[in-house]
Amino acid sequence: MAEPIAIQLNGVSKMRKRRVIGPIDLTIPEGYVVAILGHNGSGKSTLLNMLQQIVLPDSGEIIWFGQEHSGLLPIELRQQIGFVADDSGLEENRMTPQEAADFRSHWYPRWDMKLFRQLMEDMDVPSDVKLTKMSKGERRKFEIAAALAARPKILLLDEPSSGLDPFAWKVMVEQFRDYMEGGDTTILIATHIADEVKRLADYIVLMHRGQVLGMAEKDLVLEQWKEIWYEGELRPESIPGVVESFREENGLIRVITTRVSEAQERLELSNHRVLQIRNLELGEVLEYWIAGYAPVQWR
Repeated sequence: MAEPIAIQLNGVSKMRKRRVIGPIDLTIPEGYVVAILGHNGSGKSTLLNMLQQIVLPDSGEIIWFGQEHSGLLPIELRQQIGFVADDSGLEENRMTPQEAADFRSHWYPRWDMKLFRQLMEDMDVPSDVKLTKMSKGERRKFEIAAALAARPKILLLDEPSSGLDPFAWKVMVEQFRDYMEGGDTTILIATHIADEVKRLADYIVLMHRGQVLGMAEKDLVLEQWKEIWYEGELRPESIPGVVESFREENGLIRVITTRVSEAQERLELSNHRVLQIRNLELGEVLEYWIAGYAPVQWR
């Protein structure tokens, strides 16, 4: 049985000042954390804004839970979408967190005030300070608590760790993990921070210069890419999956491959000794991918 789909984008594009975003073809399965990775200016925020209808696509269609909606999204669907923007809005600035929560509770039918207060306490956010007087980190934690308290079916997060210190970021990660265990929410995170992805994401979507280069399971990505050192005269180009090779000063050959099992088998059959194997960091993998070296089974 095919997995249920939360969002499907078919040929979605938007002209911006410096480049065209898209056309984007992307399928987001329900119930997973999907990280949209890319350098600043790659189109991540524009993609989230199109999902929110903050900006409208110039072409293409967006299908929500199997249904296409012409014009503005119906209120019943909007109430199922949570959004934490990179910059906080101004309309709640003169409210305290509790006043803002009371205001939002009238908009979201699944609003969970008990969860909101617990998250605020866990993240150590003051409840009696007006939002405009909070630090950027405190405001960000309030926005995250309020987004989760709405119990949305889809949660859109634009650079969620922006303004958070390392301790607060760790607490935030734990909150997302706990929340995902108890429901069917689909989370899309737009970020350029690889470590954020490693801790949270199930899937990775890579964007570069306005284009979606593909989507893959995070664990599969991290498992595929390896760096191998071996000694001998076997030419690197005869090893499966090699995308780059180097000869070290000590005579060892170092290769980077996306097909480590086949590479090891090739080396063993030709009596070449493997001295070391290293997993590539996610940031290294993404740079190779942007350069045109896609790992096996990207989609």
